[in-house]
Amino acid sequence: MTHPTTGRAMSLAMLAGVAVAFGAAAPAHAQNDAHPPLAPARDVQVEYNVQPDGAPALKAIQTWFTANGGMMRIDSPEGLGSTILDRAARQVTIVLNKQKVYTQLDARNGIRNPFLLDLSMQFTRKGTGQVAGLACTVWDIVSGRGTATACVTDDGVILREDGVDGDGMKGRLEATKVTYGPLPVSLFQPPQGYQLVMRHRVAPSHDVGGGQPVTGGAAQPNP
Repeated sequence: MTHPTTGRAMSLAMLAGVAVAFGAAAPAHAQNDAHPPLAPARDVQVEYNVQPDGAPALKAIQTWFTANGGMMRIDSPEGLGSTILDRAARQVTIVLNKQKVYTQLDARNGIRNPFLLDLSMQFTRKGTGQVAGLACTVWDIVSGRGTATACVTDDGVILREDGVDGDGMKGRLEATKVTYGPLPVSLFQPPQGYQLVMRHRVAPSHDVGGGQPVTGGAAQPNP
């Protein structure tokens, strides 16, 4: 039995311009004069308020990063779903809670996200700041799609960002709570009992999320 899943629902799960250029961001453990750390240097959970350009209000989301950004999970507002990013496997897993299904997308061509930086961007140090009780360095960022300003901790957590990300999505985000500590493997796996809906690639889209799944394939239970 197949489970139809609309592009709109998937876009909601992908939320706020999420995606990562998997091959672009090299691990960076410490800040230097040329650029901030490109990913968190240790396991961390960050709660953000996000507001894509044109959205009427801020939305609260939760994110989890393993050290060096190897794995990442983003929970969409109001518990609609989750997006799990595996940089090593170049794979995106999208979980939809209402339908109790998930799909795994081939991300070999890269999709971007506002929570990680990469060396295709140009950085200019502008000063210092404090967000969610943590010190951070303010950077002006120029990418091929526009400009942004971000405040990044010395260990690579983006605490605030405002402007255009590397995929051309405009908006703002700000951390409200940051918690360091080991993250269980189960955080980056689909929930037990959810069914796998086979997908093969990400199709170009201007919707929130930067891509839509190409439909097709049968659902399989997740043991």
